[in-house]
Amino acid sequence: MRSRNPVFSRRGFSRDNGYAGFNAAPQAGGPAVATQANPYAQGAQGTPYAQPPAGNPYAQNPYAQPDQQFGAGPQAPATTGRMTMDDVVVRTASTLGVLVVTAALAWALLPVDDANIGRSYGIGIGAALIGMVLALVQSFKRKPTPALILSYAAFEGVFLGVVSSVVDNRIADGAAMQAVIGTMAVFAGVLIAYKAGWIRVNRRFYGFVMAAALGFVLLMMVNLLFAVFGGGDGLGFRSGALGVVFGVIGVILGACFLALDFKQVEDGLAYGAPREEAWFAAFGLTLTLVWIYLEFLRLIAILNSND
Repeated sequence: MRSRNPVFSRRGFSRDNGYAGFNAAPQAGGPAVATQANPYAQGAQGTPYAQPPAGNPYAQNPYAQPDQQFGAGPQAPATTGRMTMDDVVVRTASTLGVLVVTAALAWALLPVDDANIGRSYGIGIGAALIGMVLALVQSFKRKPTPALILSYAAFEGVFLGVVSSVVDNRIADGAAMQAVIGTMAVFAGVLIAYKAGWIRVNRRFYGFVMAAALGFVLLMMVNLLFAVFGGGDGLGFRSGALGVVFGVIGVILGACFLALDFKQVEDGLAYGAPREEAWFAAFGLTLTLVWIYLEFLRLIAILNSND
């Protein structure tokens, strides 16, 4: 069964996904195997890109010769109408750019001094809730909506700007920049490890990451409930030495999600995903980078806390 949750699911890894799965490999010099794991293969069942169902704009490549089906193995990335690496880079840069701009505006326009911190923090939490709703709506849509993704980035940026300002100005000076550097370092490290083949993203890896992420989030939810109804730090999963341990686990999970995002992009390029799928890649990468940044920010706050 496929999960559409933006935290627990990445398009491209479940059995009924939009494109290649883990056990599909393009065959050189011949047509792709028509399996469930490679829905771009000719005649694969249950895929919107299978050939022939009538009225499917992706059933056949209008830019190829009549005997070249859209799903007949990986095609040149320059083919019109298909996702390219440039598409992924541009859309990811656009999404992250909106997030950074709104975060900077929130930092500058929503002060967190004693007189204004309540109002600013309230606006930040409200923006986070709106961003979460937008992310959930997009995650349940079969096609990406650029306006929805950019709106999510804008509201998430407001939240990040406020919470970063609170930590940087009231807990640990320079925390925001340290979290940014840490996030960039994790991104670069995972990308290098993935391209070098040190990280093998297969079904076992995917299953382990999903199980670990589910357990992690459930523990955090239980901790939050205890904190809300019992006061204090709940079960202590987000404070003290235990908070540091769970913060490190959170960063590691974020790094694993980055590997899944890179696999999604790689499969999309290899199997000729439509250009609009680049927005899904941008959406997934943004979600993951926000996760890693917040975990770093939380770690820095815990390590610099006077409690």
